[in-house]
Amino acid sequence: MSQLQNIILTTGIYDLIKDHVRRKKVTIQEEKLLLDELKKATQVLRRDLPEDIVSVNRRVTYKDHATNEEKTVVFVGPEKTKVSKNKISILSDEGIAMVGYKVGNLVEWPAKKGDLKFEILKVEEVA
Repeated sequence: MSQLQNIILTTGIYDLIKDHVRRKKVTIQEEKLLLDELKKATQVLRRDLPEDIVSVNRRVTYKDHATNEEKTVVFVGPEKTKVSKNKISILSDEGIAMVGYKVGNLVEWPAKKGDLKFEILKVEEVA
């Protein structure tokens, strides 16, 4: 998550991230940033979530500025992760970084494996 824009989250994702932080599954630096982001976040019902916002059950195409590659993944709940099918947990480093942001946003996030910098190119609902 980048510190420049407020994010939009469903109430379920908001609670999932808050629980993830409470269980100490993130670094101290990530915890502080996540809690700041959650304080500013707009919470909406799933049916009211704009189509261009990164969330679960959405196919996201993004540019990884570290590798200069475009990648497409489907963000899913932690229990539905299948890396071989490009189904990545919304609580992964990439998911935590991009959740709540929209197409066109440039997102910078300090992850365990190094700083991430992504540009969100496309978001689609997955049936």
